[in-house]
Amino acid sequence: MIVLTGADAAPAGLGPTAVTIGKFDGVHIGHQRVLARLRGVALERGLAPVAVTFDRNPLSLLRPEACPLPLVSNTQKLDLLADQGMAATLVLRFDRAFSEQSPEQFVDRVITHLDARVVLVGSDFRFGARGSGTVDTLRELGATRGFTVEVIDEVDGDAPGGPRRASSTWVRELLDAGDARAAADLLGREHRIRSIVVHGAKRGRELGYPTANLDPQLEGFVPRDGVYATRTIVDGVAYPSVTSVGNNPTFDGVPEKQVESHLFDVAIDLYDRPVEVAFVDYVRPMQRFDGIDSLVTQMHSDEARVRGLFGLAG
Repeated sequence: MIVLTGADAAPAGLGPTAVTIGKFDGVHIGHQRVLARLRGVALERGLAPVAVTFDRNPLSLLRPEACPLPLVSNTQKLDLLADQGMAATLVLRFDRAFSEQSPEQFVDRVITHLDARVVLVGSDFRFGARGSGTVDTLRELGATRGFTVEVIDEVDGDAPGGPRRASSTWVRELLDAGDARAAADLLGREHRIRSIVVHGAKRGRELGYPTANLDPQLEGFVPRDGVYATRTIVDGVAYPSVTSVGNNPTFDGVPEKQVESHLFDVAIDLYDRPVEVAFVDYVRPMQRFDGIDSLVTQMHSDEARVRGLFGLAG
């Protein structure tokens, strides 16, 4: 997949294209339906499928107090869009000047520049300064600029109160509640974070559970504090693991949202290496123990439970 970092970066020969536009935070099942339809339209009409997204959530500029933490980093998002079969992804810098463009300017500087012949959007799509452009606006502009517009239906997921539109907000709510399984259903895959393994206090090693401590400057949304069944991915290989998220209140000085994973049945030197942690299931909340013995007893119980989830011998 080609990554374009500005509308004028489109290489000669990329078009004609089929284009869709969105934040694509998490690239969840709703996004995936749009991208699948985009691929289908592109194949039918001999076009290159192109996703257009932004380098940040527009709310970070327009309403920073209401801007949520992203589910994925820009690098993760690009990897996910590549997995969805995009020929190219255009990453637009969302700054003040960009936010003040008229709908006509946006179309001419982005969509027309990509030589788009069809544009796929959701029914609530808005664009241009203060969201003044609607789907009808896009259709009117397309009629004079050589592209058509197709509206994609929303995707619903199963919620306790009935069907609910799949959204990044909902995924965040589930991860904030520790519901890794339900989040995976909405994402169409297990949620992952990514970072470099750094040196820690080595308490886990002393307790018989050596852990890979992730640098706090990590990529991806960190779920609720607690203990999880996970897969730790190293060089493309996924190892069953148990992961702790939080400040481990049994000990002093542990940072908030510290992530550390114990890999089962392997001994790998992971220091200074990039890893991903995929969250499979929630095991228990973070808690303070009266002493080391009770902590180790609980760690044995956690290991047995997670091994059972993965079908591993104890």
